[in-house]
Amino acid sequence: MATESLALQLRMKRSEMMVEEVEGVALRLFEQRGFGQVTVEEIALEAHISARTFYRYFPAKEDVFQVQINRRSQGLRAALTARPADEPPLQSVRLALSQELAAEDPEVLRRWIAVIQATPAVLNGVLGGIQLKIHRVFAEFFGSRLGVPSDALIPTMLAGAVGGVVQAAQIHWYFNGGELANSISMGLGVLETGIGPDLRMSAGARS
Repeated sequence: MATESLALQLRMKRSEMMVEEVEGVALRLFEQRGFGQVTVEEIALEAHISARTFYRYFPAKEDVFQVQINRRSQGLRAALTARPADEPPLQSVRLALSQELAAEDPEVLRRWIAVIQATPAVLNGVLGGIQLKIHRVFAEFFGSRLGVPSDALIPTMLAGAVGGVVQAAQIHWYFNGGELANSISMGLGVLETGIGPDLRMSAGARS
């Protein structure tokens, strides 16, 4: 039984590595030549797999963009689950996001944003994935902490607010540089404490 479990874990790890390898190749080609100019066959050739293997992991070329979303949602779910139950919810989210961002590859994230920004046709699918996966993780967390259903108004609004901070910070980071984790932490700090007299001093910060 233990042997079967280990074998399953190894297969899952190999699949995860395969998906991330294909993601990296596809994003690089998309950035270099444009999403519409790159075929599945070209991605497969560059990744040293068959087109059939590509479709085993990705129903369509657009699904490459969901890897980043899936990875972040899974990482955040695990990080939030591990936070102490008596910790203020927004503090838990801020620390969980910092932990997840530390594990992400910034170059993959930069390419992901660059290609999406240059390819309006994929935007709806990406936003839908974020709403259905990452925002749901936040809403479920807030709902569990507040003792209400995750689709109640307050958890939904809090999830949207956190998602807005993350999106704004990522766009600012993409165009201006700096430390993404710090920008997100600062934004979530405003949600935690509200707008105080010291906010003007930090409003112009570029970190």
